[in-house]
Amino acid sequence: MHTPTRNWAGNQEFSFASEVIVTTAGGVTAAMAGFGPVKALGSRHSFNTIADSSGTMITLDASNPAIDLDRARQTVTVSGGARYGDLGAAIQPEGFALTNLASLPHISVAGACATGTHGSGNANPILAASVAALELVTATGAVQQFSRTGDPEMFPGLVVHLGALGVVTSLTLDLVPAFDVRQHVHQRLSFDAVREHFDEIMSSAYSVSLFTDWQRPEFTTVWRKVRVGDLDRHDPAVPFFGAPPASEHLHPLPGLDPLPCTSQLGEPGPAYERLPHFRMAFTPSSGDELQSEYLLPREHAVGAIDALWSLHDRISALVLVGEVRTVAADAFWLSPSHGRDSVALHFTWRPDWPRVRELLPDIEHALAPFDPRPHWGKLFTMARPDVRRCYPHLPRFIELAGRLDPSGRFRNAFLDEFVLG
Repeated sequence: MHTPTRNWAGNQEFSFASEVIVTTAGGVTAAMAGFGPVKALGSRHSFNTIADSSGTMITLDASNPAIDLDRARQTVTVSGGARYGDLGAAIQPEGFALTNLASLPHISVAGACATGTHGSGNANPILAASVAALELVTATGAVQQFSRTGDPEMFPGLVVHLGALGVVTSLTLDLVPAFDVRQHVHQRLSFDAVREHFDEIMSSAYSVSLFTDWQRPEFTTVWRKVRVGDLDRHDPAVPFFGAPPASEHLHPLPGLDPLPCTSQLGEPGPAYERLPHFRMAFTPSSGDELQSEYLLPREHAVGAIDALWSLHDRISALVLVGEVRTVAADAFWLSPSHGRDSVALHFTWRPDWPRVRELLPDIEHALAPFDPRPHWGKLFTMARPDVRRCYPHLPRFIELAGRLDPSGRFRNAFLDEFVLG
């Protein structure tokens, strides 16, 4: 009998029969001896059952990640358990950076790429867009290598794979020259300003996030991450579309201690220390929260915000904070931003799943005219047909999963319902 293990938020208990912690592809192959269900478990930051399994759970050790820099090719190969914060700290002194990072540096590279997780910025696609190659242990225990150049037809289906194809034991990521970022925060940006100037606001910096508690028709803070050396058309010392500059460090959740947050007030620092909202050295919260997120075409951003405002009294009663950010289009078959420049509408909820579950259908109904796609690793209540019709390449992915996992060892209830069933 295994000791019950929960995800980071504590809202899901995994049902696996045994857990094996491994460090190499060979260790994964050994752990997969036999024919039962198996699943890889990353940093446990998914809020639903996408990573659950009734069989063997394979955890890739994140305590000492392998990080192999190739200067000539400007790539880095990392082990499956590596976290973005550790990776950024390793490559920055060598003069390199990733183009994009998520809000949390604590998440695993393999898990974030598998679920189509994204960072922020009009020109920045999801984190998986940096993947140039990957090593995958398939259902038979075979170790297979795939690359963007060597497998161009199937690669868009391999990277955002939702754990349905195998266990990713290493990834090779494209790098760019290291760069610094300044983070400027402004307060109380009105919805009216966003309605009139959304494109200008979201293109005003390398990455822009708008935070709101949905209590008033305004964004409580605007976080602008400006790459040092880029032209900043806005003087951070003056109001930003009517929003005055913050005079002290802030947390996205009003009133909380900003100590866990990345440095603000325009202090320059390496990209890996500014693009996330939170610092690697701190746990950003106790995990006592729930999250939902929907991505829709960027041109519908203002209409979607107005539609959500019609529910603001119910949202504000349950939300800790909401965030609006943008992400560039990509070509991955199961990416929530596949084929379209997108806006992400994020909700961090109080840990009250019965009430959140009651509210989500109304949020999804309000967003339905704008063709929303839910984040694969967060909470949603969209029906199976509505989720499946979001992805025109789903039949190709199902065929790929059938080839790599013909016996269905990596399937689980979530995948059967929304992807493979």
